[in-house]
Amino acid sequence: MDALTDVIQNHIEYAPVIIFGVLLLAGFNIPVSEDGMLFIAASLAIKNPEILTSLFLAVYLGAYCSDLICYGLGRLLGPKILQIRFFAGMIRQDKIDKIHDYYQRYGILTLIFGRFIPFGVRNGLFLTAGLGKMSAIKFACSDLFACTISTLSFFSLYYHFGTAVIEYVMEFNIVIFILALSVVGYVYL
Repeated sequence: MDALTDVIQNHIEYAPVIIFGVLLLAGFNIPVSEDGMLFIAASLAIKNPEILTSLFLAVYLGAYCSDLICYGLGRLLGPKILQIRFFAGMIRQDKIDKIHDYYQRYGILTLIFGRFIPFGVRNGLFLTAGLGKMSAIKFACSDLFACTISTLSFFSLYYHFGTAVIEYVMEFNIVIFILALSVVGYVYL
């Protein structure tokens, strides 16, 4: 991540394009930290206010398009994706059914809550939405709303408070992750 940060800072004129492109890779389950990209974009915006809008749009559209890519992988490749070794250990059919049930019962709240869960859970939700054949339009609209909330929240926090807020966001993410694990554990037991 430090090397990527250096590249972006050394080529500030291309920062929005680089950030957008890197986030698209996350849609293919390449481990790219959306939170890291949000922090980098906000940090660069502090130092380069003339490209604040471009940086925000890059991270926002990159995150949203990444979600659509991940959903599309699940939707288009379907169960075949589970035969690919890279994805096989990530999701089992019973988990797909359970998350699909969450989408049915809680709708957009699943995506809003899920967008705040770190450590690859986001992509698992998006992939599962595709595997569970969630309506593409419903997913796109719901995720647009959820992505807007999370991206605006984190970008604003990082932009206004910088590194002072990182520790709190990391703790918040861990708490959300533990809560999510507890809910999943409760459901499976």
